[in-house]
Amino acid sequence: MSDNPEQDIMTTIRGLMDEEHALRSTEGGLDPEERSRMREVQESLDQCWDLLRQRRARSEYDQDPEEARVRPVSEVENYRQ
Repeated sequence: MSDNPEQDIMTTIRGLMDEEHALRSTEGGLDPEERSRMREVQESLDQCWDLLRQRRARSEYDQDPEEARVRPVSEVENYRQ
C-alpha cells in the first residue's frame, strides 16, 4: 500500500468496477466461469466498500483508521453504495 490507504482502496474499487462492467458487457451472457468470477468481484467490492466506510467512520470519531479490518463476505455481502 502507498502512503494513502484510502486512495489504494479506491483504486482497487475502480479496478473491480471496471472488471464487473466488462463481465456485464459480455455478449450472449456469462459462462459458468465468468458467473463465478462476477460473484467474486461483487464480494470483493462489498468488502472494499465496507473497509473504506470503516476507515472513514474511525477517522470521523477520532479513532485510528489503521485498525479497520476486512470483514468476511458473509458479514458485508449485499451492501449498497
